[in-house]
Amino acid sequence: MGGTADENVIKIKHEVLREVARHAFLGDLERERDNIPYTLIPGPTAQFRCCIYKEREIIRQRIRLCEGKASGPEDDGNIIQVIHAACEDCPISTYTVTENCQNCLGKACLNACKFGAIEAGRDRTHIDPQKCKECGQCAKACPFNAIAHLKRPCKNACPVDAITYNEYGISVIDEKKCIRCGQCIHSCPFGAIGMKRAIVPVIEAIKDPTKKVYAMAAPATEGQFGTQITMKSWKVAMKEVGFNDFIEVGLGGDMTAAYEAEEWAEAYEKGEKKVTSCCPGFVNMVRNHFPELADKISTTISPMAAVSRLIKAKEPDAITVFIGPCVAKKSEIADQKIPGNCDYALNYSEIRAIMRAKGVELLPDDTSYQESSIYGKRFANSGGVTAAVVQSLKEREHGIEPKVCIANGAKECKKALMMMKMGKLPEDFIEGMCCEGGCVGGPGSFNDQVSSKKSREDLLSKADDRKIWENLENYHMELFSMHRE
Repeated sequence: MGGTADENVIKIKHEVLREVARHAFLGDLERERDNIPYTLIPGPTAQFRCCIYKEREIIRQRIRLCEGKASGPEDDGNIIQVIHAACEDCPISTYTVTENCQNCLGKACLNACKFGAIEAGRDRTHIDPQKCKECGQCAKACPFNAIAHLKRPCKNACPVDAITYNEYGISVIDEKKCIRCGQCIHSCPFGAIGMKRAIVPVIEAIKDPTKKVYAMAAPATEGQFGTQITMKSWKVAMKEVGFNDFIEVGLGGDMTAAYEAEEWAEAYEKGEKKVTSCCPGFVNMVRNHFPELADKISTTISPMAAVSRLIKAKEPDAITVFIGPCVAKKSEIADQKIPGNCDYALNYSEIRAIMRAKGVELLPDDTSYQESSIYGKRFANSGGVTAAVVQSLKEREHGIEPKVCIANGAKECKKALMMMKMGKLPEDFIEGMCCEGGCVGGPGSFNDQVSSKKSREDLLSKADDRKIWENLENYHMELFSMHRE
């Protein structure tokens, strides 16, 4: 087989993306859709699963996701989807009897189980996954610590306990609990959790000569691909792909910081507390798990929405496409229904598949294309939003120094929100980012934070010294609203 399981999962994901993009550009996807599984898995030997038939079925479900559909016939509306054929490979029971079992006469485990899930065996006891309710009482009762709790990676990665299993051991995502952060997707070693993608509709829009399509890259993009790949590199490449133009979303960071600062200043004077709104995973967490705090969410739109509205203020029929490491941005579009927001969101794997299908590469270029201040660029880092808002407050001479709880990662976000809910939050505001490190730690990142940090700092060091409000003077901010409604 060669390589690790993760490498094989990533490889097949990318191959499916590439093939779908290629046929979408050729215009024959409808005809060739059913042939793609056979192209990628020609057989007769399976490459990484038990058989070629399962491998091909998984690819079929991935193709559906590429088209923006649910992986199976039922669609609960969630952008995060379980690929059932792949999930079947995961261990069904989360409680397993290990070889440490002494098959003792007392059978404390059997007596502790209220559901009849434990059966005596010749060499050791056995847990029937069909009956097990995962209460853990058997593990507590065993005097030899012979019962292990095998918590699935997807369930372990979920910060809001939104994943359970059905009677067949297939993961089930509670749509009402899920915050669409995407952590489960990249934690699954079987590649059994995916997301609805916008590759096909984006390509169709690019191919349509009557439509103007704009690409927008997240601030986290700088540094992901090394020191030589600049925002100008992206601008050139996106035009080669077929986009009409490209704008860095760091500009939107400046916009959001400027208007959120005004909102913070007003709340500060009234003694009210607020939470940031730029991280859609954090917004989903507030709305789904702390609904009584929903009115504390800033009404200022995200940087992505801000740049999209800027474009559409001039060209109402424009189609805007966000590019970044965030899975939850797809949810911001699909679930939050913010007027004027982006039409589609792609992660780096998706845009690179589109580029490969067109034979386009990101090439080294200079740093002459700068559309945002350093504060807008640092929106991608934990603490960056706070720094930008505080800078804007200073530029407008509000004369206040708010205390901000910088919640770095989903666990810290939950803790901060719980403190606010109980009325015990000492700070005035919460900056919430569900990914540790900020957007640069997003599940759709091309490179990990440690590897890209040096490259990112090198590129950001070349930013000019423009201020936030000074930068916004170059744009017609009066043409659109910076608030959700």
